[in-house]
Amino acid sequence: MELLDTLSGLLNELGSNPDAAQMGFAVLLGLAAFTLMVALLLVVVGLADPVRRRLQHLETEGDGAAAGSLWLRWFAPVGDYLVPTEREARSKAARRLRHAGIRSPTALRAFFGARLALAVVLPGILLAFLIPMFRLPLAPTLLFAVSAALAGYLLPTFWLERAIARRQRALRRGLPDALDLLVVCSEAGLGLGQGIQRVAQDLEVSHPELSEELQLFNMQTRAGMDNREALRDLEDRTGVEDIRGLVTTLLQSMRFGTSIAATLRIFAVELRDKRTQQAEELAAKVSTKMLFPLVFCVFPSFFVVALGPPLLGAMEALRGI
Repeated sequence: MELLDTLSGLLNELGSNPDAAQMGFAVLLGLAAFTLMVALLLVVVGLADPVRRRLQHLETEGDGAAAGSLWLRWFAPVGDYLVPTEREARSKAARRLRHAGIRSPTALRAFFGARLALAVVLPGILLAFLIPMFRLPLAPTLLFAVSAALAGYLLPTFWLERAIARRQRALRRGLPDALDLLVVCSEAGLGLGQGIQRVAQDLEVSHPELSEELQLFNMQTRAGMDNREALRDLEDRTGVEDIRGLVTTLLQSMRFGTSIAATLRIFAVELRDKRTQQAEELAAKVSTKMLFPLVFCVFPSFFVVALGPPLLGAMEALRGI
């Protein structure tokens, strides 16, 4: 509280003294420009480092076009200064990126680099272009700058959460169709790996996200990974509750030696029932959600159309009397 009172007194003093306010604004603008130049210098130095460029080139060759995208190459050098040193925090952030479908080795550094760069660039743009045009006082200037820095720091997190929700929604929508196809493949005599490979090929157009995850499962099993470990990795990198239940069911079936086809059929029926119940729940909420648009949007216009002419006629009659 004492620090806040001191800052408040300083801002009031600067606001009452125009010369001091102008000097403070000039110092603040200089600090913003200096911070922006330092950030750009760090980016240029990181991009010009031959060792870093060689490593990024090797990562691009191993990971495809995702690692060679522009934002990964620009933000990754800046993210080296903000990546958490704790292993648990770093693995948690990497897991969130995997849930969004971003599996590049440089994705973690690029994510934290984007947070740092936006937290510096947005206040710099605000101080350099917008605020001098409107000539705001010092206190609102500081408030807008801090708000812009906070928004720039949190913007990549909001984008990541939306990407995770969108991808997990797509995986949940494609899972019932994949289970039905997998049941057919299992009852036709194919093994679990061959069935998943066939399902991944069939879902490549209709559900590309789920097809990508199943193809990655096939690649892991071909590389020598055990089916159980590949299933656990599928559960970990998707983060979908339905896939977690499917993996648990398959692992129990492998452990106790029961029929995988029968297990998949039972789980598919349960998943269909669950989707039906969710659809019925959403349908039951429609009447409640439609109440507010009806009351605030439809009923006023209806009353104007229905009661407007009689009221006008009554007013004319009363005026004549």
